[in-house]
Amino acid sequence: MAMDTFYISHGSPTLSIDESLPARHFFQSWGPAGLAGPKPPRAILVVSGHWETDTPAVNVICGTNDTIYDFYGFPEQMYKVQMSSMIFTALFQTSKTYCNKVALSAQLKYPAPGAPDVAEKTKQLLEDAGFGPVQEDRRRGLDHGAWVPLMLMYPDANIPVCQLSVQTGRDGTYHYDLGRALAPLREDGVLIVGSGSATHNLRRILRTFAPTSHEPPPAWAAEFDAWLRECLLAGRHDDVKQYRETAPHAETAHPSPDHFYPLHVALGAAGQGCGAELVHHSWSNATLSYASYRFTTKN
Repeated sequence: MAMDTFYISHGSPTLSIDESLPARHFFQSWGPAGLAGPKPPRAILVVSGHWETDTPAVNVICGTNDTIYDFYGFPEQMYKVQMSSMIFTALFQTSKTYCNKVALSAQLKYPAPGAPDVAEKTKQLLEDAGFGPVQEDRRRGLDHGAWVPLMLMYPDANIPVCQLSVQTGRDGTYHYDLGRALAPLREDGVLIVGSGSATHNLRRILRTFAPTSHEPPPAWAAEFDAWLRECLLAGRHDDVKQYRETAPHAETAHPSPDHFYPLHVALGAAGQGCGAELVHHSWSNATLSYASYRFTTKN
């Protein structure tokens, strides 16, 4: 039976330690709830918004994936993976009480094995569909768009994982068609996960509020988020593919498409006419939507 595909909103890297975020608890419930099926997948292919290349690339790792700490713009402590209340003070400008609540000092790693066979099959499928040349990266590990949600979804880190890059110089239709080329992987027990954020404008993030404050999202975020939900649930794939022309506040919600194109890949991999289900919805800092979707092929 073919695997469903998913688009997940991974939000901030602090998802890995912040117990106050509802999305964290959603990801932790992934396995017990059987969201991807009653059995673990054979392997996982993650299309992350944090890996951009001019042409498609896969990471081909024969041993254990390295954990990449790609926290651009964060305090130095984050690069050293020393999590403390200082991070939250600098990043979110929250109160000392809130910082103490989520303070943690730990080194985070996700030593999942690589999936070189899936990476090679991904390359073959894409090149056969005209998306070549597909580059092989034999050194790159997992960026935080992959390992942060996966450490909560599959905490044992025993499922092989590989990644596929996005091409921000191309459009939504390109990534949707790229996803269609990957559909055969689902028949082989491979879970295809697009990892980004339903809204992603870091310049407009409301840092004056704690991540889980009840401050309502601004109109641009709420309206884009609602538009996306309506389009996906109604099967309006063409609107999603052409979102820059059809969505409200498209340029504000996604100044760069890097965190949105993983959705197009996951949607395309599920096939034309697939069903969509909103499996989680929450906000942080009023502007980051954690909306996450499951796509199921209709028989």
